[in-house]
Amino acid sequence: MQLEALLNYPRALPAMPRAVSDLLAEMNKEDPSPKRVGELIGHDPALTTRVLRLSNSAFFRVSRKVGSADEAVALLGMTHVRSLVMAAALGASFKNVPGMDLQQFWRYSLRVAEISRSLAGLLHQNPGNAFTAGLIHAIGILVMHIAMPDEMALVDMGTPPLDLQRALAERNHLGYTYAEVGAGMAEKWQFPQEMVTALACQNEPFEGDNYDRLAGLLHLASWRARAEEIQLDNAGLVATFPDLIGLTLGLDLDNVLEKDPSEWSFSQALGAFIE
Repeated sequence: MQLEALLNYPRALPAMPRAVSDLLAEMNKEDPSPKRVGELIGHDPALTTRVLRLSNSAFFRVSRKVGSADEAVALLGMTHVRSLVMAAALGASFKNVPGMDLQQFWRYSLRVAEISRSLAGLLHQNPGNAFTAGLIHAIGILVMHIAMPDEMALVDMGTPPLDLQRALAERNHLGYTYAEVGAGMAEKWQFPQEMVTALACQNEPFEGDNYDRLAGLLHLASWRARAEEIQLDNAGLVATFPDLIGLTLGLDLDNVLEKDPSEWSFSQALGAFIE
């Protein structure tokens, strides 16, 4: 299936739920209104329930029970609310994907999001945008499996979805990769153009006319999370580290390897909203 046909395949690209679309539109403004965000969450009972459950979870260790969307927004902050809204949207949109282990996929995606946010701090980039981009960076893989399960099964047989060479295998087989598919989806969902471009360029962030630091950040975070999933040893980490991208960003292997899983993190708490 050609890329244009895939992006216009109705069953592969779920529509953004109206409540989520309105929330992201508000949060993408230069000066979003916490009051308006609380109101929009309050209009969706399912989303309100999820927000309150996270607000009252062990991660935040609140001294009293949070009972309203407005209180939750004040407690979580806009960055966490944005991540939660995205997680709710993704969890509702992708329930059953042929050939994909969704528990592994969301664990990996949350890990990329967490590493992306940490690296953004080192690179003086927006950590909220980095987290969201990391969370959805590989969403194209799910879209491709929904639209063409038989063709993707052939790719999976030789190169599993989280293999370090996955993008190359997809390009050789299809002429495009999950990166372009994910960027197309993000554009249809009206994500900020900065994020759409980063998703599209994540596999080759500094080649040709490209110079996209967010895309480079995603590339390093994805490499780190994939290395964890396939359990690379130290020699494997050294051999596969994308050193040219790291050099361009001013990050070395140690900078990226320092981003190890924490005992309890926001990403772990957020995982309950996707699975």
